[in-house]
Amino acid sequence: MKKKIYIAGSGGMLGEAFYHQFNEDYEIKCTDKDVNESWLSFLDFRNLPAYRKDVNDFKPDYLFHLGAYTNLEYCEENAEDTYTTNTMSVENAVYIANELNIPLLYISTAGIFDGAKDLYDDWDIPNPLGVYARSKYMGERYVTENVQRFLICRAGWMMGAGPKKDKKFIQKLMQQLKDGKKELFIVDDKDGTPTFTHDFAKNVKALIQNEYWGLYNMVCGGQTSRLEVAVELLDLLGLKESVKITSVSSDYFKDVYFAERPPCERLVNRKLELRNLNLMQDWKVALKQYLDQYYQGYLD
Repeated sequence: MKKKIYIAGSGGMLGEAFYHQFNEDYEIKCTDKDVNESWLSFLDFRNLPAYRKDVNDFKPDYLFHLGAYTNLEYCEENAEDTYTTNTMSVENAVYIANELNIPLLYISTAGIFDGAKDLYDDWDIPNPLGVYARSKYMGERYVTENVQRFLICRAGWMMGAGPKKDKKFIQKLMQQLKDGKKELFIVDDKDGTPTFTHDFAKNVKALIQNEYWGLYNMVCGGQTSRLEVAVELLDLLGLKESVKITSVSSDYFKDVYFAERPPCERLVNRKLELRNLNLMQDWKVALKQYLDQYYQGYLD
């Protein structure tokens, strides 16, 4: 008998990877308030009675709580909605997991740190700067303080699912290239660590199978910056000679990206290394795989 996993908030880029990585080995139920795939059914996890009933009816062995608002500007301008979605709904998941006595997975972010250090390991103390970061960190704290068997996995700069669902950095650059832009303006004051969604889901699976509960940084290998990622992207696409990169400070985009962001979000997977279970690839390898898998013919 396959074990069962209920995956809440799985309509986005991360949910797509979890569906494909877990679907064969587990019986899964994937839900979201945006039913954009044939394998999704409707649930708004902010509604505790509905969430509780749907999970109880499925009788899972694990509860994965994936969904959150991740647009920092939206979060800054809609704090109440953000805390309801990113924090209170996590409390809902905690209630349900505890009632069923099953492990809970919660997804956190490198964005909970203030960027004062060059590198953050799993034991560094977060200091969130804005509404988004605070909402995610409060979710982290609630899970650690109230669930016996939990996984909290912190992602970095996410890439996955291709043009259909990727709303992050890589897709924004790919869209500009598709639109024929010959110059990309890239910030030179933001450091971080890319995270390929499929690598992330595979590593979660390994932790689940080994029952290594706890909090883990889970990002691709190699410390980098927005600028370096953009340079590597053009190199992989064979556009280094035809597209110019102009480096700018974050102030260049301050009207569009006005929410405060840490200057450094670089994580290191220290606990995964110590467990000998770090499956995350180098970010350059993962970026090439991502482009090969999702962007074939996109720029034609």
